Amino acid sequence: MGQGQKNPSNKFIILDLIFYAAFPYVLWKFGRNPLGDYAAMLISTIPGFLYTVYRFVKERQFNIAGLFIISSLFLGTVVNLLSGSAELMLWNSVYLGLFYTVIHIIAFVIRRPFALYFAVDFAHIQGYERKSSKKLFHERGIFKWFQMIQLLFIVRGLFMAGLKAYLLNKYGVDGYDQMLIYRQIVGWVFGVLIMGMFFYTKVPIQNFINSQLNESQERKTSIPT
Repeated sequence: MGQGQKNPSNKFIILDLIFYAAFPYVLWKFGRNPLGDYAAMLISTIPGFLYTVYRFVKERQFNIAGLFIISSLFLGTVVNLLSGSAELMLWNSVYLGLFYTVIHIIAFVIRRPFALYFAVDFAHIQGYERKSSKKLFHERGIFKWFQMIQLLFIVRGLFMAGLKAYLLNKYGVDGYDQMLIYRQIVGWVFGVLIMGMFFYTKVPIQNFINSQLNESQERKTSIPT
């Protein structure tokens, strides 16, 4: 990699920190006294909302993964607007997180992991057909890894909901600033684990492809000439 090149992942880490943690923190801290807890909390969600929409459009995520993200964003916004108070808004975010976790659990149980469909979207961006990618990812030795990633989605949802509930019970609305920081840190940790597992799926995928090629060559050599 050239010295003048920038790592795009570092750029997104900085932008995530700014829009999901720094801006909301500042808006909450300086808007709380003049506007009240609920109004300040609602306003603090605006930078993250706009940034998510921007990423959605810029990266052209008009697929299952993108639609999942943007629908979650709008549902969360509706719940926030209907909450009516800062404390209820925070508790509703806990319940909403558990609702998403239940959806992930159902997808895991019925063996329809979102992780697999996200991988199909990514492969499609790289030029592979969705149908062939989906068939490949369902092969034995590959599919289980997507189930494991799906399980990690479930663990992340439960941990995030538990962390929010703990901070709410201990600090109440005053713990909102801590939630912003802890949520971002935990999100990064799980994000690294999930992305690492996604990248590792290349190993069983390549092993399966190699085994298929070897079997094909063996069949060809066994045919009498």
